[in-house]
Amino acid sequence: MTILQFRDIGDDDIPSVVALWTRAGLTRAWNDPERDIALARRDGNSTILLGFDADRLVATVMVGHDGHRGTVYYLGVDPDVQRGGFGRQTMQAAEAWLKERGIWKLNLLVRNENSAAIGFYEALGYVVEPNAQLGKRFDNA
Repeated sequence: MTILQFRDIGDDDIPSVVALWTRAGLTRAWNDPERDIALARRDGNSTILLGFDADRLVATVMVGHDGHRGTVYYLGVDPDVQRGGFGRQTMQAAEAWLKERGIWKLNLLVRNENSAAIGFYEALGYVVEPNAQLGKRFDNA
């Protein structure tokens, strides 16, 4: 199996990351991916890790924490190379990033209808917890 090399996103990576997210079906009309990238890069509590197979970007994950718990967004693997273990490696990189910062738990948000993603995370040891998620938007997007 190919072992990915991970690094933090740089300015020149943004178009490639947005393209990968689009190809992987991660973007939504109400979320501006460039705005999300800028927010993730704003301070040291979050980043976007990029996974490379040689010099080809094949995986990404946005990872961050609030000082207590971590969260993952935009976990994406290029559709041309999915099912090759890159998603697992990418989650391991996100978990390592959090552990290096003393974060002891990672929370995930997966849409209920995305049974494939739920199965993926369960195979990595994550469990569906009996919690309610509530939300409130602060913009008109």
